[in-house]
Amino acid sequence: HSQLVESGGGLVQAGGSLKLSCTTSGITLPYYAIAWFRQAPGKEREGVSCISGRGETTNYADSAKGRFTISRDNTKRTAYLQMDSLEPDDTAIYYCAAVPQLLFSTCLLSSQVSYWGQGTQVTVSS
Repeated sequence: HSQLVESGGGLVQAGGSLKLSCTTSGITLPYYAIAWFRQAPGKEREGVSCISGRGETTNYADSAKGRFTISRDNTKRTAYLQMDSLEPDDTAIYYCAAVPQLLFSTCLLSSQVSYWGQGTQVTVSS
């Protein structure tokens, strides 16, 4: 039974920071990239960032470049998304997801996801 559980969401003022965590179970981690997606009200789910199975390579959406940092620690079965300089437009439900490593080049596409977490709310006030 594969499971991904997010934590670390909350309410923060614009300019502040949050660090999201994604704890996994039931998947063989090096065979999966871990991606973060988000979905704001009335908008489609979009890929934010992803990291390769062993953490050597990362990918960021333009909206995340320079502000967000993705990392993972396979010994702890956990991935992270450090979000700095948050803006009200970052308000969304954030989901972590497992993407087969073979599909890493397209890991920000939701169609490539094998497993989803349940999501955690991030709200940025102006």
